[in-house]
Amino acid sequence: MASPEEDVKVRMLPDDDKVNGLEEKQTGTSMESLEDVDGHHADKTKPTTPKMRNLFFEDGHRRIDFVLAWKKDLGNKKQQPAEQARELFEENLRKEGLEIEYDRRGDEIHFAKVHAPFELLRRYADIMKIRMPMKENLVEQHGQKFTNLQSPVTSVSVQLWGAVSRCFKRILSPFEVDQTVLPPRERRYTCPYSSDKEYLYDIPEDKSQIFTPSRRSWIVDFILRRKSFSKDKQKAFSFGVNKMIADGFYEAAYPLHEGHWKAGSADNERKLLFDYWAWWKNCFKFQPLDYIRNYFGEKIGLYFAWLGFYTSMLIPASIMGLIVFIYGLAIMWTNTSSKEVCDESNNFTMCPLCDVQCPFWKLHEACIHAGVSRIFDNGATVFFAIFMSLWGTLFLEFWKRKESTIQYKWDLTSFVSEEEPPRPEYLSKLENWHTMKINPVTGLKEPHLPFWRRRFPIFLCSYSVMLFLAGLAIISVIGVIAYRVSMLAALQLIPAAVQKDNSSEITTITANLVFQNASLVTTITAALINLLIIIILNIVYGYLAFWLTDWECLRTQSEYDNSITIKLFLLQFVNYFSSIFYIAYFKGRFAGRPGSYKTIFGARQEECDAGGCLIELCIQLAIIMVGKQLIQNNLIEIVLPKVIKLIKRKCSKETREQKLARTPWEKDFKLQPASNTSLFYEYLEMVLQFGFLTIFCAAFPLAPLFALLNNIVEIRVDATKLLTQLRRPVADRAATIGIWYSVLYAISRFAIITNAFIIALTSDFIPRLVYELKYSENEEDPLAGYVNFSLSTFNISDFEADHMPSPALRGDFELCRYRDFRNDPDHIRKYKYSVVFWHILAARLAFVCVFENLVVVVTSLISWLIPDMPTMLREQIRRENYITNEIVLRTELQRAHGVDMDDIDYHDGGSTRRGGDGDAGSYDSEKYSPRRSEDIPMDVRSRPNRAEETDPRSYV
Repeated sequence: MASPEEDVKVRMLPDDDKVNGLEEKQTGTSMESLEDVDGHHADKTKPTTPKMRNLFFEDGHRRIDFVLAWKKDLGNKKQQPAEQARELFEENLRKEGLEIEYDRRGDEIHFAKVHAPFELLRRYADIMKIRMPMKENLVEQHGQKFTNLQSPVTSVSVQLWGAVSRCFKRILSPFEVDQTVLPPRERRYTCPYSSDKEYLYDIPEDKSQIFTPSRRSWIVDFILRRKSFSKDKQKAFSFGVNKMIADGFYEAAYPLHEGHWKAGSADNERKLLFDYWAWWKNCFKFQPLDYIRNYFGEKIGLYFAWLGFYTSMLIPASIMGLIVFIYGLAIMWTNTSSKEVCDESNNFTMCPLCDVQCPFWKLHEACIHAGVSRIFDNGATVFFAIFMSLWGTLFLEFWKRKESTIQYKWDLTSFVSEEEPPRPEYLSKLENWHTMKINPVTGLKEPHLPFWRRRFPIFLCSYSVMLFLAGLAIISVIGVIAYRVSMLAALQLIPAAVQKDNSSEITTITANLVFQNASLVTTITAALINLLIIIILNIVYGYLAFWLTDWECLRTQSEYDNSITIKLFLLQFVNYFSSIFYIAYFKGRFAGRPGSYKTIFGARQEECDAGGCLIELCIQLAIIMVGKQLIQNNLIEIVLPKVIKLIKRKCSKETREQKLARTPWEKDFKLQPASNTSLFYEYLEMVLQFGFLTIFCAAFPLAPLFALLNNIVEIRVDATKLLTQLRRPVADRAATIGIWYSVLYAISRFAIITNAFIIALTSDFIPRLVYELKYSENEEDPLAGYVNFSLSTFNISDFEADHMPSPALRGDFELCRYRDFRNDPDHIRKYKYSVVFWHILAARLAFVCVFENLVVVVTSLISWLIPDMPTMLREQIRRENYITNEIVLRTELQRAHGVDMDDIDYHDGGSTRRGGDGDAGSYDSEKYSPRRSEDIPMDVRSRPNRAEETDPRSYV
């Protein structure tokens, strides 16, 4: 097997990747120099050695941390205001310390390249309290006392856990990333940066290297979002690059990707992530989360950490679902119920499936349906529903533990989101709003919308429209029901039509086959139509949900995101699940009985097959879930972007030389913008999938397996999209997955109720159980005779004249059977619900109560027993905080006593210092150990926060 590096060299590029001027030869010596891609023409005589991407100013030393792009011509009305706003904005950026270089060579788009000098980064690291790694010798000096804290005798549980962990590591070692290329990054002791305590931090010789490119872009974005572009003091909300983009003064603002991802290009962090993370050969490898976080920031890194953890947790659920499915396959023809349905000697004559035109039929004709239904309707279904309820709880609890570990490793334990500025769209809409109010945090005047006069009517209208949109989904389900009823009635007329026309034998056989499977054909076609309607409604819902949320005029991005999350989730939840709820809880419940059928749209309501409604529920669920994943993941996210890219390439009149002459900032500008809603749709897709898994797991035990296969592809699709199709997003920070955890928790609780009702009402588990325990007289086979027990009897003479089968179809039958628990025709209360029905109904309700309360108690107990943070991690965090404080306080005390930090010999335990003439002066660290606040020098205790000395506008 070739090494990853060799594999990269021989990998051929697809044709649509030539758009950036990178063509790879199969020989592996690859392509033209990357100088061509950075805006220089190639010299064919020079060796074709890949070169790094141009990420610097013209001087080759100052790094480009951010790029601002604007249109050269905006029209007469906007041109002058835009130029004035940009000029003032960029002047304010220079005053802050940023350096700007322009690229005005383009005919349509001009660029401003922004560089943040070290002094500015240093100042804002102090303001924003960015945590920096401390000197290792300081940590070793104060951490020695903890090295011997472990007990020499390890407990049995710890030894067992260690052995299990080592065993799992050996098993999972083939799925680990190549640690020679992506070595694991160890966490170091950190503390908030302070410019006057630089002697605490491990600063390299090139000081600018202490700030990673993602951290640099985050600091620059922090500045760009807070600088004014208007001299009018009354317009205090005329600030921030996002507001300028919303007003059209800038087209885009983005950091540059680190390099090229294509094969044959020079090594860089982007290419490394593509080769060892996004490429399809890594489908079964763990993700390099530390490298993802380092490149994209904590917010995106946390999403991929959650998605990877969710995918790994699907493995035991998939295995269990597959076992349940195989068990169902094994018993589908061997269980007593299926045998009795398929036994022709029973000779049960069933009542017609429609009025007038449908014939009587024999129960054994439903043999296939009954057998297939037993795959999902068996005792293992109850076990699987309980298992998935526990799985959902364990998934959420273990994720909290995983999240706390990630927070510690990524220095997010004490992370608090900064005070959010108003959304630029919010400020743009209220630019002429006269009601103003002082923000108590920033001290700036902002537009204020009174709640009762302005916000309440908008919210009322917005959620009224939401109810209407949800009603559309329900109406579409009713339309599909009408289709099912009419289609089923039409298919049931086929045999009579074939006999009337004296058709050929092949036609007759085909017609009988369609007639016998009329319900199955109707179910599949109706599910496909419903899937198409769902996709169309989702597009409509997306536009209307954003329009409604924009109408609400929410102030901050978090409020906006939470509002759009609730709207889109609820609308899509109703859209996806309304048809499934209909089949699970309503189909066949109110159809009536022979001689007194309830009608809808002029025809009889749908009834469940002889095998029950569970198989139809499974088909509906499978088509919607799998169809959604295939269409959305494979078509929309994979195929559609490639088709669009191919069309653009074919329509483009740009020559190859022009493509090669593009600069990196021009190339990145051509990519799609990384919007704030990019992650929102990814989370929404996975949360809806979680709903399919848990809410109806009793009907479709293979759902976890399909979800697992989908997510393996989804991780690589999302990774490829971020690395190759989108501009590099700003490395935002986030400590949690936000409101999505609450949504997942609500779904897991709701799933307990739905699965209890599916088992109780939709499956035949409870009627079979009641028969076995109370009515069965066969001790060897308690289910013997259940089919006859589950069928009621109807006298054909009791048909109404309008519903009586035609004489040609009537035959010599006097009685027919139907699925229900009703009294016989000779009973005093004929055709009323029998005592058996009420026994079974009581058992169904008792099962729901017992199942729900048992699972809720067990899952709550599990949640209580599993701490949100591992005990060892909690101790480590407290220990690290203690050591960090000790280092800071002792070092400050030493400085207060005139000890030069450069003269301290840390390797000697901090007890000696070197004199200027070579003499060692003694120093007792315990003597000056500051255990009380009065031991701390006054200048340390009273030193003000640097953030309080900055311009308040910086915190808007």
